Amino acid sequence: MTNSPPDIVAIGASAGGLEALEKLLLQLPRELPAAIVIALHRPVERTSYLAEILARLVKMPVVIPKEGELLERGNCYIGLPGRHLTVGPNAKAHLLPDGFYRVHSIHALFQSLARHAGERTIGVVLSGMLKDGSLGLRAIKEAGGVTLVQSPHDAAYPEMPQNAIAYDGAIDFIGPVDAIAEEICRRVGVAPMAAATAATSKPLLRRPSGP
Repeated sequence: MTNSPPDIVAIGASAGGLEALEKLLLQLPRELPAAIVIALHRPVERTSYLAEILARLVKMPVVIPKEGELLERGNCYIGLPGRHLTVGPNAKAHLLPDGFYRVHSIHALFQSLARHAGERTIGVVLSGMLKDGSLGLRAIKEAGGVTLVQSPHDAAYPEMPQNAIAYDGAIDFIGPVDAIAEEICRRVGVAPMAAATAATSKPLLRRPSGP
């Protein structure tokens, strides 16, 4: 195992997770030396505005990658609702079809990173229902990566964080979103933005109907 800093931050969220995600991203600085990869449960029946929302929050380009596209540090990546983003060999995007993966998209992302990025990964579970991400987060930990979970008391929907914590207990850090942002920055060697400053740095996009 090497001591090089992680260079992929994978964030999984579901119900109530968009608000937590907004708060987290506002505190990650532009110079974050990592790629951010996000799996957020979204309905496939509606147009998704997630890319537009994140573009007003994150301090780096927001990219919807094509199959096989190389993921690079300094970018924030999301998949489309019906094409779930995972990571293949050599940090290249691999898109999965809808269907089975709709309620397992976080697990699929985390497990792919455990397999292909291992100790270079930070996995984060935010607010949500059910247990997507629990098994994948354990896989990241077993591969030498870092595992962070939003405190259930801080989450709008605590079930997904609770399940991640209870799955096998191998969580590196549990805390509110502000503390998770600080922990990510500490792990990759940069200073976080102050929460008060971050909250006023860019106005939030008014969402027509959801992410």
